[in-house]
Amino acid sequence: MWGASRGRAAQRALLALLLALLLALGGASKTIAGLVTCGSVLKLLNTHHRVRLHSHDIKYGSGSGQQSVTGVEASDDANSYWRIRGGSEGGCPRGVPVRCGQAVRLTHVLTGKNLHTHHFPSPLSNNQEVSAFGEDGEGDDLDLWTVRCSGQHWEREATVRFQHVGTSVFLSVTGEQYGNPIRGQHEVHGMPSANTHNTWKAMEGIFIKPGADPSVGHDEL
Repeated sequence: MWGASRGRAAQRALLALLLALLLALGGASKTIAGLVTCGSVLKLLNTHHRVRLHSHDIKYGSGSGQQSVTGVEASDDANSYWRIRGGSEGGCPRGVPVRCGQAVRLTHVLTGKNLHTHHFPSPLSNNQEVSAFGEDGEGDDLDLWTVRCSGQHWEREATVRFQHVGTSVFLSVTGEQYGNPIRGQHEVHGMPSANTHNTWKAMEGIFIKPGADPSVGHDEL
């Protein structure tokens, strides 16, 4: 009798432990699904000006003469996709959540150039020029941006800032718009202070799941 009672108590304790583990794992899975991961391809929305980070095979006519980076209002433009990559080889394994404070490269999918900035004035606002630079994803140390966010990881639903590692400016939009040949597109530039002009949010994209086969392991939004 005593042994049977002890056996039932042990079973109840084991069942409670298993339920707690399942709940914890379910919560962890849900949390991970809401994170931006290395290798993901996405669009970035400036939450204040409502434009997506964009590039194209059009060079600046002044400053560095490198490939221009702009902001566009359209949500369906294929030139607004960027791949999240590490700052060095192996520095951002595919499917691993991006940490707040981590340095990453943003590689423009269609042209293979990296988001870049340097000490050239931007064409319209005279802030710091932001361009796309490199070949096939390979550029230099001025392609590195630190993800500034609250908490431990970059969450898809949260706003973040991108601070340039080399010059400390923040990736920003302040509303200036170009004429031909990119009429209506907004200037993207670097600003020295964190403010409402440099908050961004992950939008449409393919998000690699942690530990998944890269050919099939993704959530598509």
